Amino acid sequence: MTHAPLARTAVATVVHEGYVRQDDDGQHVGSTVGLVRDGDLVLVVDPGLVADRSALVAAMRRLGAAPEDVTDVVISHHHPDHTVNIALFPRARVHDHWAVYDGDLWTSRDADGVQLSPSVRLLRTPGHTPEDISTLVGTADGVLAFTHAWWEADGPVEDPYAPDADVLLRSRQLLLTAADTIVPGHGPAFPAADAPL
Repeated sequence: MTHAPLARTAVATVVHEGYVRQDDDGQHVGSTVGLVRDGDLVLVVDPGLVADRSALVAAMRRLGAAPEDVTDVVISHHHPDHTVNIALFPRARVHDHWAVYDGDLWTSRDADGVQLSPSVRLLRTPGHTPEDISTLVGTADGVLAFTHAWWEADGPVEDPYAPDADVLLRSRQLLLTAADTIVPGHGPAFPAADAPL
């Protein structure tokens, strides 16, 4: 499916840079959490595991977005490390691969191509899970893709959770045609041109 070009009016910020690390205590996992504003849209992407919820909220407040200001939340997939903090945003509609949830209203729809604002579009990108979606954001500096098609800049090239490596590869190739910058699920943003396949 071909989509119209995104507008370039959004402002996107990584509020929490994700990670996966092992230490003496065990495995620590933090999701990359994004804040996107475009007109009336105040969007949080993947409000998952963070070491300190109050620090996440404080970082958003410093950027001028209180939890009650958030209009929408997108979850890239249904793993808890990307979803556990959805309730921090009590007024937000929640978008996943097959529906939008608003209070107790469940509206089924395929997320692929859903336009949240002129500069923000959802894109079906299965791979890490069969249900993954990515959030494309048009900014003045280019198009960002908030995605779990990559964990971090170094990959892993072969995602240990991906049920089908070929499906993941196709999603990665699609994202590289759509985005200038990749914002991966567990690491800092990197240029799409540097993405490992």
